[in-house]
Amino acid sequence: MKQLKTVLRRFFVLVGILIAYVIVFHTYRDIPLQELKDKYTNEASEFVSVMGMNVHYRDEGIKEDSIPIVLIHGTGSSLHTFEDWVSVLKKERRVLTMDIPAYGLTGPFPDRDYSTGHYVEFINEFIKTLGIEQCVLGGNSLGGRIAWSFALEYPEAIDKLILIDASGYPAKDSNTPLAFRMAEVPLINNIFKYVTPKFVARSSVETCYADNSKVSDELAERYFELTLREGNRQAFVDRLVAGHDTSAYHRISDIQHPTLVLWGDKDELFPEEHAHRFSEDLANDTLVIMKDIGHVPMEESPMESVQAVLSFLKRN
Repeated sequence: MKQLKTVLRRFFVLVGILIAYVIVFHTYRDIPLQELKDKYTNEASEFVSVMGMNVHYRDEGIKEDSIPIVLIHGTGSSLHTFEDWVSVLKKERRVLTMDIPAYGLTGPFPDRDYSTGHYVEFINEFIKTLGIEQCVLGGNSLGGRIAWSFALEYPEAIDKLILIDASGYPAKDSNTPLAFRMAEVPLINNIFKYVTPKFVARSSVETCYADNSKVSDELAERYFELTLREGNRQAFVDRLVAGHDTSAYHRISDIQHPTLVLWGDKDELFPEEHAHRFSEDLANDTLVIMKDIGHVPMEESPMESVQAVLSFLKRN
């Protein structure tokens, strides 16, 4: 008994030391919004009031384009994920990107409603505010789910769809990023709002790449720092625990718009099988599978993936 008490005492001392280490070395304050703006905005960055939020967006390219391209990023990301694409697309089209609520410089929904339907309403209000009547709507991951859900609710506002490793179908086995797993666990997700190890952010980004050598320190730092925007960590947790309508995918076959399904064959979050399910269910699709690419083709292989987009847009 005495030996057991000694072992337990040592165990709890080690646990205490570990907790203290985490708190001391991995607790980060929120970064002031102005500091983040100074670092992560550029000459194209603008802010517009939508649904009680000051939304960070960029409107680039040919302003006379009556059917612009609107691109929606995924969970934990920001409009920066499309920067390389925009540098090419803006030569021929008008292109809009934004930080959707919960991420980037925009910050959280005031009502903390992170359902897909609420995001759909946000996109609708965003494009109406900017005077856009019809657009080519594209999205990656969560952004892809928002895009196809928007097409179902507002079909008249869509010319074409671009689904990039989009979520929607029930996942079987997937390599969920570490940050996502932490945010879904009670107690841990409360700690996550204050204790946010940098290695967790980097590991989560690397999960989305087939080739981890392409995850630069600058890229990992951007993902990490934008997570520290006031309210984003709470919003990150709120969004992941909100869940989705697990039967919504049954309506995908109702979509009639020309759709590009663009996928990385090494996507560990939503495997290639999901791309083929989209292709089977959509009435009018173009399927492009990229070899040796992960979950974010527009980041990991931007020049190759944007060529697929350009080819798709030129088709009638």
